[in-house]
Amino acid sequence: MIAHKRKIGRFPWRYKESLVFILSVIIIGIVLQVTIGKVDFNLFRAPVNIITGVCIVLFLAIFSLARKTPFYRWFSGVPFSVTLIGALLAFGLVMGLIPQQPQADSQQHAIITLPGFNQVTSSWYFVLVYFITLLSLGALIARRLIRFNIRDYAFYLNHIGLWTLLFSAGLGAPDMKRYMMYVKEGELEWRAFDGDRRTGYLPVTIQLNDFDMEVYPPKLILLNRLSGKLQPESKPDYFPVGREKTNGVLGDWKIEVNNYIHDAIPDNDGTYRSVAIPAAAPAANVTATHTATGDVRKGWVCYGNTVQPHRVLPLNSDCCIFMTQPQPRRFLSDVDVFFKNEPKIHAVLEVNKPLKAGGWTIYQTGYDRKAGRMSAYSSLELVYDPWLYPAYAGIALLAAGSVCLVCFGNRKKKSYELE
Repeated sequence: MIAHKRKIGRFPWRYKESLVFILSVIIIGIVLQVTIGKVDFNLFRAPVNIITGVCIVLFLAIFSLARKTPFYRWFSGVPFSVTLIGALLAFGLVMGLIPQQPQADSQQHAIITLPGFNQVTSSWYFVLVYFITLLSLGALIARRLIRFNIRDYAFYLNHIGLWTLLFSAGLGAPDMKRYMMYVKEGELEWRAFDGDRRTGYLPVTIQLNDFDMEVYPPKLILLNRLSGKLQPESKPDYFPVGREKTNGVLGDWKIEVNNYIHDAIPDNDGTYRSVAIPAAAPAANVTATHTATGDVRKGWVCYGNTVQPHRVLPLNSDCCIFMTQPQPRRFLSDVDVFFKNEPKIHAVLEVNKPLKAGGWTIYQTGYDRKAGRMSAYSSLELVYDPWLYPAYAGIALLAAGSVCLVCFGNRKKKSYELE
């Protein structure tokens, strides 16, 4: 018998038709991106996104009536799912290779900005593929729910969890609000800036009681006093202070740290003493001996801050020992947070330790880096995401399904039928 080769486009559709379909959708998305610009998510804020979500669920319920047709089986089957995953992975690769920016950069080449490769998640082709993925996954879930089998509990947990996560993250994105707030110490602040640097008045007021910082010990380096360049220029030497090691070499000079004070303030006699106050700065008493001539230089070195001046140890007319700025190890803000008709909330904000209250998540993000520990303000990021808990529910279902597959997957005699 002679086997006839199936023509492309004839049902049942497979990978070739799936690839052609997705490529066509991406091309349409690129054309829309070039002609009308990126997707304006502000048009999909509540209640528009809620209505859209209800329409998606109703469409899937009605579409499931055609579940026995070849098109439905292809749309909810493995070939189309694999092609969608491949497209999303390709988008992820583009996002990894090209820096993503919240705002368009006029200095970037038009080949990157015009099709939106620097703003993939706001592009038409990404939104279209995401929307089709949501429908395809929903069609698969509907088909399997109609043939409900309790033994397929892991399948239901995984797929419903993934669909819930995609549904919440996509439709909830327009309702997410993200602001930056700069709060001065001892003052109340309720004004914040959005991504377009527009001022907004928030329903949350924050008072910064105190800003504090812990820093790592600084390092000593050689600095050319005339050019301001580190020495040697090709590969500058660094000598860490504040540790057990008190002897080392910087260029042609042997270094000995006689005394190191992490929180130091200057005395009237030119020395330093330890005082644990915000105005303190690291200081070290250093002896430097030239390896060739035996010349000895001894004195104090301090990086200083906005209150006390920098101090270097001159070695000759061209070179000196300079202390680098201490790098922050931990910084935090002691704040009081006020919501209307609610009691005051006291919290200490740190990086990766936000405060969640009143539907808002408040993150510690920065400070005045020039002032360091003497920073007069703290920069906070405030995020409002009403769709966060549905997304958490999707993640929880995914995790439960994964645990079920790991613990009980090998006991099942019948594998999942995705076709």
